[in-house]
Amino acid sequence: MLGYIMVGLDGSSESRAAAEWAAREAKLRGLSLRLVHVWEPVPEPMAQAPLLGPTLQHWSERIPRETAEGIRSRHPGVDVKAVHLTGLPGDVLVDLAGDAELVVLGSRGLSGIGGFMVGSVGQAVIARTEVPVALVRAGEQAVDEHTMDPAGIPSAATPFRAVLLGLDTRSPDDTVITFAFEEAARRDTALRVLHAWSPPPYNIYGLSDHVSLYDELARDHAAELTETLRPWRHKYPAVEVIEASSAGSAADQLANASRDASLVVVGRRIRRSRFGVHIGPVAHAVLHHAVAPVAVVAHA
Repeated sequence: MLGYIMVGLDGSSESRAAAEWAAREAKLRGLSLRLVHVWEPVPEPMAQAPLLGPTLQHWSERIPRETAEGIRSRHPGVDVKAVHLTGLPGDVLVDLAGDAELVVLGSRGLSGIGGFMVGSVGQAVIARTEVPVALVRAGEQAVDEHTMDPAGIPSAATPFRAVLLGLDTRSPDDTVITFAFEEAARRDTALRVLHAWSPPPYNIYGLSDHVSLYDELARDHAAELTETLRPWRHKYPAVEVIEASSAGSAADQLANASRDASLVVVGRRIRRSRFGVHIGPVAHAVLHHAVAPVAVVAHA
């Protein structure tokens, strides 16, 4: 039985953009699409109001149905199922995520600057599920040419920009790397792999020593990245791989490079702790500041 891509809907423009992005992803993967809207019951006094309670529930039930109708018309051939459930959105989406191959959520843009505002539901789903989670915001550009159809949706006929992967060569994970190469292969585009490393502190070296040590470290890190990717180049010979190794903050470099990417892929180490779950500092920063869709891939 083929899997499916799950989209969390809340009626916002961001979740509608997520559904559109997921529909194109579903077509690339040959999967079905499941749109899930979770109705969180209003407090009893509001629910008993003659007009307000029934109106809110009716509006809630329309969201998945009307979104599914729009997706079917714009993406013929994609099997779309709409689901309306009741409960706490974060809990319900996490419970359902285990059966999906990918979870897609909408996220607000930060006011005045590029980047995401990851809400509590999004953070809960990312941190608590081991399924890859992609965040998309309204107006997202996921293609090379900024061609929009009359509905404001990127045209499916335009080519994709490169996929961007943030890679830590000290602990590369096959799950994350595979996800990124597969996404690039599906899109028939290049994969840009970015490795960031920390330079030595200036104050403990003489200037000439520091320059020579910096150059040596730069060569070593670049060679390490090349060696890490060598088997993957053989496994995916059709994917053009662009390597980038430089000193500095991984989160900052990924956020800046996201301007030229169709998708950013980052890993999240699975941590099970009595004190709760965490996304990880780099993934958290990239989620808030990248300007392209971001896929967070959980790994051991």
